Amino acid sequence: MIQIRDLKKDYRLGDETVHALAGVSLDLPTGEFAAFVGPSGSGKSTLLHLVGGLDTPSAGSIVVEDHDLSQASDKELASYRNHNIGFVFQAFHLHPTYTALENVAIPLLFSGVGKTERLTRARAALEAVGLANRAGHLPNQLSGGERQRVSIARALVGNPRIIVADEPTGNLDTANGARIMDLLGNLNKDQGITLIVATHDAELARRAHRVVTLRDGLITGDSRAN
Repeated sequence: MIQIRDLKKDYRLGDETVHALAGVSLDLPTGEFAAFVGPSGSGKSTLLHLVGGLDTPSAGSIVVEDHDLSQASDKELASYRNHNIGFVFQAFHLHPTYTALENVAIPLLFSGVGKTERLTRARAALEAVGLANRAGHLPNQLSGGERQRVSIARALVGNPRIIVADEPTGNLDTANGARIMDLLGNLNKDQGITLIVATHDAELARRAHRVVTLRDGLITGDSRAN
């Protein structure tokens, strides 16, 4: 369960204070597939990053199971991310000189997993996304859809309980976007992974169990699929 109470996040831009989140309260049960939607600047990516432990709130609380992220130190947040969260980003964030296999194994390196086990688990994660035959390829030898599947394998390799995906179909054509939607949806359905996406993609949002709409840092809608 993710429990969010009166969550606020402010940023300083020069002399201006930007209120990215202005008081958000939300409960997300384990196993949820939730889509955060809204215009650019609505706060959906900020909320996603706070759930993922990539940032800390200015006020309010966010508790993920037994982790109070609003009170966590940098070291505690790093441990939380390593053991609980898988990240998928619009821009893939793959190391250009590492093979697909090596990119997938990176999170396990930070978790202190030995090399043999890292590579074994990375191969299994690539197999899970249908890319075992591309393990030795560099990112520039892969299509956009394949690169996003590598990033999903990287998100999976640590056996996360939660996957947070920020515009996962944003850089993909329609066909590859549909494949990524299917893959993420199946991970949620078959493995019970809590899946939270921030997206402008109406088709991806329609596949979610729940759509949370944000505008100006506030929740303006919260609907569940029929």
